[in-house]
Amino acid sequence: ILIFLVNASMNLFGLVMEQLNSERKAGTKVNWGPFIWGSIAGLAPWIAIVLYMTGATAEATAQTPWFVWAIVGTYFVAFNSFPINMILQYVGKGKFKNYLYGERGYIILSLVAKSILAWLVLVGALQP
Repeated sequence: ILIFLVNASMNLFGLVMEQLNSERKAGTKVNWGPFIWGSIAGLAPWIAIVLYMTGATAEATAQTPWFVWAIVGTYFVAFNSFPINMILQYVGKGKFKNYLYGERGYIILSLVAKSILAWLVLVGALQP
């Protein structure tokens, strides 16, 4: 339940980030406070996952199937691509000057991350 609550707070910090900066004029400073706090909140579930996977015993860690490590690694990369997209969107350089370009980035990241996760879970479920 605590991992869920921390993850929800991270998402709410993202919402606050968008609300505080929605009326921002071009050239004015971005309020990065919610992003920083959301990033800190976003670390907590990953710390718990890594401690759970590696903290029991060396034997248990060695017996973890390859696809579990693949799922966690892939999800970690996909999960952390969202804040990168947010940074690029709020810095607004290059193609990211167009707000819709950044929003399309979120859509594509979400689709790709969920598709890869689904395939990895399927492959893992088909293991003998």
